[in-house]
Amino acid sequence: MAIDPPLFLYDLSSPYAYLAAERVDDVLPVRPEFTPISFGFLNRWTGKVPWSLRPETREPGMAAVERRARERGLPPVRWPPGWPAESYSLLPLRALVFARASGDERRLARALFRTAFAEGTALDDFDVVADAAEGCGLDRQALREALEREEVKDELRAATERAHQLGVTGIPTVAVGEDLYWGDDRLEDAARALS
Repeated sequence: MAIDPPLFLYDLSSPYAYLAAERVDDVLPVRPEFTPISFGFLNRWTGKVPWSLRPETREPGMAAVERRARERGLPPVRWPPGWPAESYSLLPLRALVFARASGDERRLARALFRTAFAEGTALDDFDVVADAAEGCGLDRQALREALEREEVKDELRAATERAHQLGVTGIPTVAVGEDLYWGDDRLEDAARALS
């Protein structure tokens, strides 16, 4: 299954996706399509347990995220309450699908990542998501209505299923042609593949 343009596949629950979203447009020579997927559903389908839910990898992973954020001049990481187990909300992902229609998904994704990992605010509340959306120029009431539309739910489901069919097992992933580059630390490899 060929990919054109490259896809930046992510879920807002991932701090590594946050780190990657902050720099992906600067690293890749081609602007990728920001594509939200449900990592929770992907994990169910693959049977994978993410690093953040495994006791032996959780603390080292969190420390690595905090170190990378510092090294890149990002605000200190503040972990949202209930992260990671309670961070797999579909609400903000559906908001991103809604934002795609107006071309504001990229801005909203970054705003929501910052809300989660720079402010330490959970993204499972409509008002939190709507405030970020309004800050990106989106209409609050239109967002509220869109979140319940079947076509918005279907688009998120289809993107997640496509990621699964492509072989995505983790996020963030950049899909370039038939190749998948998983992880914030693989953006440079994806950039070379696109050069």
